[in-house]
Amino acid sequence: MIRSWQRWKYASRKLLWVLVIVGILASVPVIAQRVQTESSANKVEFVFNYRGLLDIASYKANPQAYMDEQLDRLKEAGVGTMAMFESTLDELVKARRIMVFSSLEVAKLNSTVVTNSGNYTYLAFTSAENEAQLKPMIEAAFRKLDVPVASWQYQDHGGLAIGMGMEEAMMKPMPLDPIAFHMLREKGFTILPRLSDNIPYDQEEMDQLLAFFAENGVNRILFDGEAVKGFNEDPTKHSLQGFADLLKKYNIGIATIENLKAPQKGFNKLAYLIDYNVVRLHSLSDAEASQDKMTLADRFVLATKDRNIRMIYLNASASKDAAKAAITNPVDNLIDSLQAPGNAVQRIENNGFELGQAEAFTIHDASWQRYLKALVVLGGVAFVALLISCFLPSLALAAFVIGLVGSAGLYVLKPVLLEQALALFVAISAPTIAMVLAIRKVQELQEKHPNLSGGRRLTHTIVLYVKTALLSLFAVPFVIALLNNITYSLVLNQFRGVSLLHLAPILLIAVYVFLYRGNSVWEELRKWLSMRITVLWVVVAAVLGVVALYYLSRTGNAGTLLPGEAAFRSFLENTFGARPRNKEFLLAHPLFIVGLFAAFRYRWAMFAMIIAVMGQLSMVDTFAHIHTPAVLSLIRDVLGLGLGLVIGLIAVLVWQIIERCWDKWSPRLLKP
Repeated sequence: MIRSWQRWKYASRKLLWVLVIVGILASVPVIAQRVQTESSANKVEFVFNYRGLLDIASYKANPQAYMDEQLDRLKEAGVGTMAMFESTLDELVKARRIMVFSSLEVAKLNSTVVTNSGNYTYLAFTSAENEAQLKPMIEAAFRKLDVPVASWQYQDHGGLAIGMGMEEAMMKPMPLDPIAFHMLREKGFTILPRLSDNIPYDQEEMDQLLAFFAENGVNRILFDGEAVKGFNEDPTKHSLQGFADLLKKYNIGIATIENLKAPQKGFNKLAYLIDYNVVRLHSLSDAEASQDKMTLADRFVLATKDRNIRMIYLNASASKDAAKAAITNPVDNLIDSLQAPGNAVQRIENNGFELGQAEAFTIHDASWQRYLKALVVLGGVAFVALLISCFLPSLALAAFVIGLVGSAGLYVLKPVLLEQALALFVAISAPTIAMVLAIRKVQELQEKHPNLSGGRRLTHTIVLYVKTALLSLFAVPFVIALLNNITYSLVLNQFRGVSLLHLAPILLIAVYVFLYRGNSVWEELRKWLSMRITVLWVVVAAVLGVVALYYLSRTGNAGTLLPGEAAFRSFLENTFGARPRNKEFLLAHPLFIVGLFAAFRYRWAMFAMIIAVMGQLSMVDTFAHIHTPAVLSLIRDVLGLGLGLVIGLIAVLVWQIIERCWDKWSPRLLKP
């Protein structure tokens, strides 16, 4: 009966491995279509914030001449697009198209006393041309807000009196400045309109506006504020659907800003309604624009190559420099970062991109993917069951069956949750299983060959290093196939559970190393629990806790870099063309190699595997960044393995020297 049960357990695990292989094979066509999608858009668009340039020009002795000069320089440097916000009275003042007065100022002009009955805004146009183009726009904008507007005269200049306090009136959004729009188009710039949801939505007016945009080469819109156009009135007007219909009618897409603190409201729904005619945009803030020009160039190159960014948005503003007693700005620095030797534009083009209007990815998502994904789910559940069998062998089949039932339920209720949960569990399972099998192999060789030579120990170590890495990477096809959706590439949806992925394999390997290498789990547990707790143990636990917190803080994008780490990363990127992860090739992979080499002789060395598993899970996590091209993720992992092997072999050499010295001198040192 026992033999029959053992045979059944062996056969069931073999069946689970077969299902894993089937899942991997089923994922291959899905992976191929993801690679096709990622390579379908290779145009990079540099965008400059026109409002920022206007603000800078307003401090110059000759604003118009300065504006013309900088626009020509930006165009020559590779900036092909100007972002234009909805205009305001404040912007029109800086452009010197109007002059604005408060009621108090008008009273002074007229040599009268201000009254308590009115707090209005008065504006005068600086030329007849400005009046002809701007007066109808301003009147319509304020009357739409139910604000009274009347004609007003300042000397021989026409103007308007607006029934609203000046501070508030200066903030109200209006259509794009038509004079600036025409000027920028004449200089050859594409316009990127920045629309807010602060103006009441009107389908007919929006139709006319988008028709005008389409006639003038606009092919993408960027939203300003916390919501997309039409979001606030969507419940009553179905404005998001109406806006989406107009965007599709005029073939105009939208852009999503990378690393916003909170997604713009309504963006995901609008993106879905326009069939994901969306590109990712990386925004450089005003404060960051003064960074070293090579640092900026590296940043732009990495954004396009590593994160599927197709629009680079440059902000700039004027600032007071007390040391120089001058108003400074970063425009020259930004132009140098694009043009100087080793500049961003040249390096971006060397990576296979070209400058032009950014295009959305052509989505390759054939209908047959759903059938292959069903096999991938089957293999993924089997993979998780295999992990459970490493610790509770008798529950492998039960875990598989329960996993299938749970997956079926999630597919009906929340298919996105199924994709993310199963991808996470497989990502945890593969490196954990790989490390457990490596530990078992070392134990097996220790028992069969207790006195292996240094050469054989090294050979077995390298073989296990390669096998363990390949088995860990078995998770990658599942992660890619399960999360093969354009929403992940555009980061409209994200892989969840990154912290758990970075922590769970370490904890599981710790449990295995502490409890599963003796005759009985309970016997090992009793032994550890009966150990005396000393001050040293408490100190070690506290140090490990701090290290763990720092380790987890480095798993996201907000982790603080160590001194010199940014320069080292830049060196790796520029040397290899892709940056392997430091914790892989500097720590985890070398520790795996030297730890296994030592473990063939010293049983305690196996504790190094608790830390070494970081390298295995990190390789899988690299592919969990779906916005990074899959080919680039593979290159990073291979580079990490190669460099880790070199450093690991050096560590083994050092260990061998220490080991031989110890063998030679320890008898004399220990001799009474």
